Amino acid sequence: MMKIHPNFSDEFRVQEPPEVLTIWRKSLIFTCNGFTVFDSRGNLVYRVDNYANTGEIFLMDAAGNAIFTIRRRKLSLADWGVYDGETTRNPLFILKKNVNFLGKKCIAEASVSRNRLTRSRSQWIYKIEGCYMRRCCGVYDHENRLVAEIEPKESSIKGVSLGKDIFRLVVRRELIDSAAAMALVILLDQMFRSSNRRRFFSSSSIRLPSMIWIGSGRVVDRTRVL
Repeated sequence: MMKIHPNFSDEFRVQEPPEVLTIWRKSLIFTCNGFTVFDSRGNLVYRVDNYANTGEIFLMDAAGNAIFTIRRRKLSLADWGVYDGETTRNPLFILKKNVNFLGKKCIAEASVSRNRLTRSRSQWIYKIEGCYMRRCCGVYDHENRLVAEIEPKESSIKGVSLGKDIFRLVVRRELIDSAAAMALVILLDQMFRSSNRRRFFSSSSIRLPSMIWIGSGRVVDRTRVL
């Protein structure tokens, strides 16, 4: 099973270069909404395609295999569960939206499910600070180490704005798996999308160009990826 958080007893882990992913808030399937994620070389890494109004979101690899199932927890308006593969029992972790009445920096917390702990209480593993609507967030672990960042994507063409539907996810791979970080992005999108935007269980009126810039001078044509 995929590792959600690292082995914290390993104090001598060598720091690896961060993994930089480009996230496009658009599905490769023209009739669907979702996400398409590329690595720094322009290769398809992850995808989210919502084929039906089932109330579940599947984070898939490039081949279409489900890595995680994401769904809102029953009887809860603020909690979402992330499950292994296509299962919907015993979530790997739970993300809860923080109600920010006191101006706290933390906008959401991820905790390990009680069913996966020997303790009686849940234990938080990640906290997220910043503003998702501005695509400016940091993900921190229980030792307050920055493990992932959500950043605006800058175009290599002067004067061209990529907007909020194309942005970056920078992941410290020795501290968090990139798939788990991407699951957090999906959850933030569900929690903090503006009220005038439909969730991607409904059709979208947003129209994006068929080509986007991924890396240095690299252009990816969505129609050719298909």
